[in-house]
Amino acid sequence: MSEDAYTLTEDQRDLQEAVRAVVADKVAPYAAEVDRDSRFPQEAHDALVASDFHAPHVPEAYDGVGAGALEVCLVIEEVARACASSSLVPAVNKLGSMPVLLAGSEEVKARYLPRLARGEGFSYGLSEREAGSDTAAMRCRARRDGDDWVLDGQKSWITNAGVSEFYTVMAVTDPDAGSRGISAFVVEKGDPGFTFGEKEKKLGIKGSPTRELLFDGCRIPGDRLVGEPGQGLRIALRTLDHTRITIGAQAVGIAQGALDYARDYVKERRQFGRAVAEFQGIQFMLADMAMTLEAARQLVYVAAAKSERDDADLGFFGAAAKCFASDVAMQVTTDAVQLLGGAGYVSDHPVERMMRDAKITQIYEGTNQVQRLVMGRSLLR
Repeated sequence: MSEDAYTLTEDQRDLQEAVRAVVADKVAPYAAEVDRDSRFPQEAHDALVASDFHAPHVPEAYDGVGAGALEVCLVIEEVARACASSSLVPAVNKLGSMPVLLAGSEEVKARYLPRLARGEGFSYGLSEREAGSDTAAMRCRARRDGDDWVLDGQKSWITNAGVSEFYTVMAVTDPDAGSRGISAFVVEKGDPGFTFGEKEKKLGIKGSPTRELLFDGCRIPGDRLVGEPGQGLRIALRTLDHTRITIGAQAVGIAQGALDYARDYVKERRQFGRAVAEFQGIQFMLADMAMTLEAARQLVYVAAAKSERDDADLGFFGAAAKCFASDVAMQVTTDAVQLLGGAGYVSDHPVERMMRDAKITQIYEGTNQVQRLVMGRSLLR
């Protein structure tokens, strides 16, 4: 049903099938273990790198495959059907490197994007403990020292921290300039004065390490600046317009995986002498799950097309896709648990993991309350 609902090209269908094969072989078999042990999905990571699905957005000019925004969403959706933690490999690689693509100098692009294409990960450092939704309130500082910059402070809730080799970090360079006093930098994992906090203990996506970035006199060369001084927050927000769509794709994938599993379960499970799927109440639940999921998928795909064209209304559609798809994922996965009854509440079945994983899609890359603010302001602008 889902493949026919949107007119994908033959190449896009081939891409779906190729990703699906990798997922079946190297992602799905480890998903439960990755969640149980809270370990990085190394098997999935290595398989995605080997097949060029770990960062498909990198342009061909920088040794990447040059996949468009919709193709990236298709990759993330297919991986997320089996393992949300693993789907964060391509999603976060795009998030971390998007500022470089949007605003980096040719020198910065040429230095980092080929290495990303070869498998070295890229994370994104924007949020802080006291500056989550209020990004302009950040306190991480970067000061000039000769030709270098010296960073002090911290960043919180950084996905794949400690695994990624590179980090796009936003820091205050002019405390008196407000939102125009923030700049963007590339920090490398091995830079002196740069360390990581302990891994967060999380409700879901347990296979993706979430840690603080800690900067204590971290000195980096001046040519690591992304864009011009003072452009950092504008670059960060423009990045999110493009990458929120990938979270919508992740949410769609999680929901599809839960729906598939629940549907198969109720067809096999028998009560009162017949399959549970034969009861009208169950069919109504499945219908609502599939209907809202398909609507979410279409919105994500349309937003991806707008990202590819960099349309003027991308801000609205990116926020809408992320917000709607993640709300749908939370509802669909919750209903999937309900359809399995007591079996849905235990870890023998994947739907409880999918429900826990779905929750974060309503929170990260901007809470859904913030997405509604973005949409409302866009409508009133």
